[in-house]
Amino acid sequence: MGSLRWKIAVTITAVCCAVAFVLGILVHNVVARQLVGEVRKDTLAQLDHALGHYQYGTSHGDVNSSLDPPDLPGELKQLVARGDTGSMTGEHGGKPVMWAAAPADGKALAVWLPYEGTRRRLTDIDMAILASAALAAGLVALAGLFLASRISSRLAATAAVARRISQGDLDARVGFPTGSRRRDDEVRDVAVALDSMAGALQSRLEAEKRFTADVAHELRTPLTGSLAAAGLLPEGRPKEMIVDRLNALHALTEDLLEISRLDSGVERADLGRCELGPAVERAVGATRLAAEVRVVTDAVVLTDRRRLDRILANLIVNAHRHGEPPVEVTVDGPVIRVRDHGPGYPEELIASGPRRFRTGDPGRGKGHGLGLTIVAGQAEVLEIGLEFANAPDGGAVTTLRLPVKVPLDGS
Repeated sequence: MGSLRWKIAVTITAVCCAVAFVLGILVHNVVARQLVGEVRKDTLAQLDHALGHYQYGTSHGDVNSSLDPPDLPGELKQLVARGDTGSMTGEHGGKPVMWAAAPADGKALAVWLPYEGTRRRLTDIDMAILASAALAAGLVALAGLFLASRISSRLAATAAVARRISQGDLDARVGFPTGSRRRDDEVRDVAVALDSMAGALQSRLEAEKRFTADVAHELRTPLTGSLAAAGLLPEGRPKEMIVDRLNALHALTEDLLEISRLDSGVERADLGRCELGPAVERAVGATRLAAEVRVVTDAVVLTDRRRLDRILANLIVNAHRHGEPPVEVTVDGPVIRVRDHGPGYPEELIASGPRRFRTGDPGRGKGHGLGLTIVAGQAEVLEIGLEFANAPDGGAVTTLRLPVKVPLDGS
């Protein structure tokens, strides 16, 4: 699993298992040393008792002892041969015992005590340690998975809100409570910071939208009066220049009003059945600008003809203003491509989309950067996929992918 939840749970479980393993080894060693030490102590005591009886030549039937028994471990024999006393585990008659031996008249006097019970106790203790470690690891794993799930779900909710904000939904909020008693809740801090950022961004954009709309509305009335007054001027070059500049300013004002309506989200498409090839030819022809229209495959779509004409007109004007001829418009099913042969789109526009009052690369000419902004806004209203790119051999390419809602045969 690659999710954060499972990574945290696996890490906690691994740490718990490692700790349990180390503690289990320590407990095993301590208990084994204690149990084996007790048996060894008893065996050495029995050896002292047997040596005492051996020295006085008395019987000692209460002790399991023998001189040079055949089952005595070789290491213990070598130890006794050097004149030392020692003890170790081994077998006698096929059963585990604890041996103890000491030199006696050049021989090894050995005693033994049963060791099977001690070994069984050590096995039971090891099984208990293993079961306890497994139970603890399981409980810790469940607790870790629960805690990791809480953290992961909160992070996932924050990430989902961040994606919605990046897609333009500035009303999206995580909504985690800010009055938490914990002061070290980093996930909450990230969520609160994201909500604060979204709120500040939304406020700035709303202020920008209001400013654009207010400026456009305030300019519209005096511009209309100025155009009417300019019509009363005597014919001549001065009148032409004044009317031309006023018309340009009037067009800019209308573009700003259109953008303000698109930004407000009140625009609704008036959808109707449309044969795409002829519609594109009529829209391009209405611009009265040179452009070659090629219909590879026609399609019938459900769209708003007026808005589609507005998109195509802006793209053709933009291609002529900032690019170079020839301008080509291709219809291939529900896909429309508009291409020029100029310097192409700037990388910033391709990566982030158009921005008002910014034309990007100076090589693409002068302008207010509103044409492509209107294209993007109208395309969103019509649910048209919009892509800006550059052709491999030069030139800007704009691709429109219309949603197909009506089949070609109209059935």
